[in-house]
Formats: sequence, structure tokens, C-alpha cells
Amino acid sequence: MTLRVLLVDDERPALDELSFLLERDPRVRDVRAVDTATEALRVLREEAVDAVFTDIRMPGLTGLALARVLSRLQARPPVVFVTAHEDHAVDAFELDAVDYLLKPVREARLAEAVRRVCEATAGTRPAEEGVIPVELGGVTRFVARADVLYVEAQGDYARLHTRDGNHLIRSPLSVLEEDWREAGFVRVHRSLLVSLAHVDEVRVESGRCSVVVGGTELSVSRRHTRELRDVLVRRARPGGRP
Repeated sequence: MTLRVLLVDDERPALDELSFLLERDPRVRDVRAVDTATEALRVLREEAVDAVFTDIRMPGLTGLALARVLSRLQARPPVVFVTAHEDHAVDAFELDAVDYLLKPVREARLAEAVRRVCEATAGTRPAEEGVIPVELGGVTRFVARADVLYVEAQGDYARLHTRDGNHLIRSPLSVLEEDWREAGFVRVHRSLLVSLAHVDEVRVESGRCSVVVGGTELSVSRRHTRELRDVLVRRARPGGRP
């Protein structure tokens, strides 16, 4: 696999240097760099990442505090601490950090950290077990992707519908369609993404197709009807996948 890395450091030179080194590693396909842990949490609410590389001593929310928030996730991304200080190593590993790098970071040592991240993620994060952090009134909740029935586009946002309610996240439907395809989500309309695992019925009346998901009937556009039918046929075959 190739990694999507979130990099957090309040010192711009260190952020740029580490970003440059990570982008040189063929095992890393994307680096998102931010300069505060608060901004990192916002990114994590909107995007899926495979690993977090973070400084420890930062104004406001520290790297250790960020790691404690991530530790609440059922499928939390591996954390690598990158710091100029040795005195937080014990705290870091109590939080199950994958690695602890001291600045200035050597490229060979960084490559070893990436290797450890790859080992930590290999075979342990099937797409069906994703968790999405959502925020409401200053409180962060964690919604299991397996509980999402369907997703509705709302401009640059998407609304996740579960049996217990719905949650708005800042992510375009097109991004979720790509990231969640392997988890069994398919596009049925320009504004709708449904979980095949929660499809109760497929209805065809007067040439128009719809699906019933969690008791809600959703229209399937003509453009997506054939694709949905083909996916459901493949899924019904022994060993089939969406």
C-alpha cells in the first residue's frame, strides 16, 4: 500500500523539510501538512489518512494531546512523534506511538519510521472498519463507517445517514465515492452514495429504479441503474466483491 500522511509541526522550516523527505519516499503517495494540532483534527474529520507524524511541543493543543484524541478511535492511524526533545519518549510509547524521531531527522531514519508505519497498517485496517470523527456543538463523536446507510451530497459537504440520525462532514461526495468504494459504497445518483450492505430492496417500476436502504427509498438515476445492477450481480456470486 501507499500512505496518505498527515504532518503536524508549528515550525515552518521543519514542516517543509519533513514534507519534502516524506514525498521522496515511494511508499508515501500524499502528504498533508498543517501547523497546529487543532487544524490536524479538522483535517481528520474531513479526510482519511494512514498515518500522523506530529511534533510534540506546539502552542495550544500539543502533539501528545492530539495522540490521546486519536487513541479514542477504533481504527486510529499510527502515530509517529517528531521532536527535538527526548523527555517525552515514555509518554509517547504509552500512547502506542509507532516511532519517536529526534530532530534533525535523517532520511534513513525517517525511512525506517515509514517502514514501521507500513507494518502497523498492513492487514489491520480493512475498509469496512473505518471510523469517521464528526463534530456537533463542540463535541466530537466517532461514527463507524459500517453504520452508515447512505451519504447525501450537500455542496462541499456530505451528510452521513445512520439508523440513529445523520451527521454533516466537510467532504465532497466524489472524494467519499473514491475512498469508500472498497468498503461497498456505490453511487446511485449524482447526490447519493449507498452502502450495499444496507440495501434491503431494489425496486423497478415504470422503468424507474430505486433502492430501499434502512427503510428509506432512494431514487437511482438512469445513468447509474446498470452499474448498480452489475455490482449487485457480482456481489451475489460466491466470493463476489462490489
